[in-house]
Amino acid sequence: MRTLAARMLPLMLALLATSVFAQTNVRVRGTISEVKGDVLTVKSRDGRDIQLNLAPDAQVVTTKATTLEEFKPGSYVGVTSVKGPDGRLVARRVHALGPQVPSGHMAWDSMPDSLMTNANLTSTAQVSGGNELTLKYKDGEQKIVVTPETEYFTFVPGSRADLKPGETIFSGARVGDDGKFTTQRVAVSKDGVKPPQ
Repeated sequence: MRTLAARMLPLMLALLATSVFAQTNVRVRGTISEVKGDVLTVKSRDGRDIQLNLAPDAQVVTTKATTLEEFKPGSYVGVTSVKGPDGRLVARRVHALGPQVPSGHMAWDSMPDSLMTNANLTSTAQVSGGNELTLKYKDGEQKIVVTPETEYFTFVPGSRADLKPGETIFSGARVGDDGKFTTQRVAVSKDGVKPPQ
């Protein structure tokens, strides 16, 4: 006869799986309005007040403006782009990425009709209108033009002291089945330079 523990195991596993799948990944963008311990109150760009809970080991990075020269072949970058009149992808922003960020080419929501390409920069070549970046990721390759209007960003280690009311943040958060927003990493503005994502 099966023990009670053995009979309960499938139920416990099912409940655990349900809890894991109930969690949703979301992007939080907005301005910090209050800081209380490990909880940031963020006024999102759509006007909502979000309580963002920092994990005990949450990483804080500050945003720094830089130049194209910062990004050498082999750099892992995120490029926000839109289609130009001729159909070519034109970069609006290029920023450094950490190795934990998945690569790929996808629709993005930081500006209308934008795309995000997370990839390794393999080469830069001069073309009409600017420079063309060749970006390779797991499932493909994109060629994206950078122009004099393209902005470039990197991140430097920060601390929780940088999380102050009035600063702008970007964070990939997880929403649990209890509706609680929790994050492992926050990028925050510094000296007026806002996170590019």
